Amino acid sequence: MLKKILKWAGAILILFIISLSVVVATRQHLQFDAPYPDIRASSDSAVIARGKYLVKGPAHCADCHASPKYHDIVNKGGDAPLTGGRKFLLPIGVLYSRNITSDSTGIGIFSDAQIARALRYGVGHDNRALLDLMPFHYTSDEDLTAIISYIRTLQPVHNEVPPNEFNLIGKVVKAFLIKPVGPQTEPLKKISQDSSIEYGKYMATSVANCRGCHTNRNLMTGAFVGQDYAGGFKIDSDIDPMNFKCVSPNITPDSTTGHLMKWTEDIFIKRFRMGKLIQHSPMPWGPFSRMSDTELKAIYRYLQKVTPVKNDPGPVLIAIK
Repeated sequence: MLKKILKWAGAILILFIISLSVVVATRQHLQFDAPYPDIRASSDSAVIARGKYLVKGPAHCADCHASPKYHDIVNKGGDAPLTGGRKFLLPIGVLYSRNITSDSTGIGIFSDAQIARALRYGVGHDNRALLDLMPFHYTSDEDLTAIISYIRTLQPVHNEVPPNEFNLIGKVVKAFLIKPVGPQTEPLKKISQDSSIEYGKYMATSVANCRGCHTNRNLMTGAFVGQDYAGGFKIDSDIDPMNFKCVSPNITPDSTTGHLMKWTEDIFIKRFRMGKLIQHSPMPWGPFSRMSDTELKAIYRYLQKVTPVKNDPGPVLIAIK
């Protein structure tokens, strides 16, 4: 009797695995719908200049979209072609940043509206869901226009980036869990560029992405799983990802565990001007060093007003072997 039960259990298990495999395979190319923002690239020199500032500074596009061979240049705040190819080792597989120059291997074959939809709603040109890693859902129409206007001026560079490589777990996650993430409220048309708390919130959540790394996340889906700005997100070392991880610090104004509690506004600004000091750090210190005093003041003032969270994430660098 026991042998019969085990035999039937084994048969059912095999049938389940086969059925799951078939379902997962058929869900690898799910299509999603999202609106196309009314965004069009501009040839206005002031708009392009604003886009250049955002792309090279607070939006830190080069930190992901520059080739790894320009790593040191980007870390020092220098310029690098945004040809993609940077490899990200995630629990779901290997993902590659895309070429965002105007070549046919980059964004040259996409419309402005397609690019804007991908950034704001997380839906690619082929209607697939993008992993929620870029912080532009709430970027204003004005800034989104500026960013697209500037990258349209980049010299086209032919660089065929490999397709993302999802492992078995990644394929299951892709089949059932990865869905587009977009804004829950209407994004702003424009916002005043000043040192206000409001502008600091905009920069910290919509462009510079302080929240994206200083809040714990699930690297399977990109979903936020921790309290805002409380740290604890483990990210691969920038120079030795196989042996070290960095842990984002708590930057809420908690009196005992808040990393910034002993920092004045002046110290905060000076720290950003110093660039990368811990070479393992994945924080885009190079692009951030190009941010204006006005924006750094705004971000600092906003971070002083977020909800304090008592959370000590421990050392900022940990060995994983």
